[in-house]
Amino acid sequence: MKNSTQKNLSTLVDDMYETIADLHLGKKEIPEELLQSLTKGIGEVVLDWATPRTAKDFTLRMSNIGKPARQLYYTNKYDNDVTPDPATLIKFLYGHLLEEVLIFFVKLAGHAVTDQQKEVSVNNIKGHMDCKIDGEVIDIKTASSFAFRKFQYGTLGEDDPFGYMSQLAGYESAEGTSNGGFLAINKESGELALYQPEEFDKPNVKVLIDKLLDVFKFDNIPDKCYTPVAAGTKGNMKLSKGCFYCPHKIECHKDTNNGQGLRMFKYAKGVEYFTEVKSTPKVEEIFYE
Repeated sequence: MKNSTQKNLSTLVDDMYETIADLHLGKKEIPEELLQSLTKGIGEVVLDWATPRTAKDFTLRMSNIGKPARQLYYTNKYDNDVTPDPATLIKFLYGHLLEEVLIFFVKLAGHAVTDQQKEVSVNNIKGHMDCKIDGEVIDIKTASSFAFRKFQYGTLGEDDPFGYMSQLAGYESAEGTSNGGFLAINKESGELALYQPEEFDKPNVKVLIDKLLDVFKFDNIPDKCYTPVAAGTKGNMKLSKGCFYCPHKIECHKDTNNGQGLRMFKYAKGVEYFTEVKSTPKVEEIFYE
């Protein structure tokens, strides 16, 4: 029988907010054991981040099975020797650090945290889940304001270019649970959100894995992931948001603009990648090698 005082996910975010406020009002203290655990976790994150990585063959993992098949195809072919730029490395670091801090606040708020970084497997595809909170698989995400709204309003399933729903479904399939979700933090505002998708919104991860294995087995390049969208009213077309951040967009779209490949134009809000130019924009064009 469960303890009547045992907390559950329904109050998680409110409990975390209350705990953080109580700390600053002097109503709550941090147990020494919990503080040491946080310090140890942060140290391990930094040491792991600073450990040199050697090039490895591409491997399907829980963290990437939900990404578009064509993106994974290019990653398999071209990414083995790619070293992320320093800015990306810093982004990786603070994402992992924020994860440790959030887990610290979850524990401080009285919720049970278990199975941190537990390795799981589905159809021989492995992954490390972040943790379970109150017995359910929880994936922790740091998000921009734009991405955070997907967790806040439960619309992630409509726009999930990084495959987060598949990642969660994989962990849950391995663990035999079904009521997990995402604990997300808005990196800009500090807001928190807990999003627990409905079961029918999650993909069948075993079927998904089988389809991806066929892609690599037969070396058939999948169809393009997203359709270009209109850029203004003059007939120009540009990459959709789903393609914009893909590291393979140049190679993937080399057949656009009558074989010229993507054309890049620098606007005040940033660079846009055009797949078809019928009317040349009156801004600077950027040329790549």
